[in-house]
Amino acid sequence: MIRFTDDREQIISLWRSVFSEDSREDVLFFLEKSRNADCLGYFKEEKLVSMLFLIDCSYSGLNGKYVYAVCTDEKFRNKGCSSNLINEAKKYMNDFLWLIPANDTLFGFYAKFGFETKLHSDAKYKNKIVFDESNEIIEYLYSGSDYTYPDGMVYSIKNFPVGNTGMIIK
Repeated sequence: MIRFTDDREQIISLWRSVFSEDSREDVLFFLEKSRNADCLGYFKEEKLVSMLFLIDCSYSGLNGKYVYAVCTDEKFRNKGCSSNLINEAKKYMNDFLWLIPANDTLFGFYAKFGFETKLHSDAKYKNKIVFDESNEIIEYLYSGSDYTYPDGMVYSIKNFPVGNTGMIIK
């Protein structure tokens, strides 16, 4: 079953089992300081086994959701949990979904769902992603990538311009 959740203990437990470098305090910081983040969870018998966060953002006059902290319990991997969550997230995207793959292997995974690499972290583009979040949270969102200058992937049924993932705070 897929539904939104705010069950902190289950979120923290799953998050830390997958992202073991993050402390409980790190996760609590994100949960307590984010203003516009919702956790979409995949449950098996009321246990959270996979999740992702949808965080409000905008780009070039379009409103969307940034997909963050996609993770699945090791026992439930390769069973379609994350795939189902990503497809469900499309229902809540407004104009687009955007994410930054944490490493090279994930670009192919997200491409299977229609995501295209369109946002780049170089200075030649003037358009930027805008979050209504604090500087601390925005830095936190970008810290999960292996890249100094990450590429962003976008899913949108609208004509989505290529641009820069640089941060702007409202």
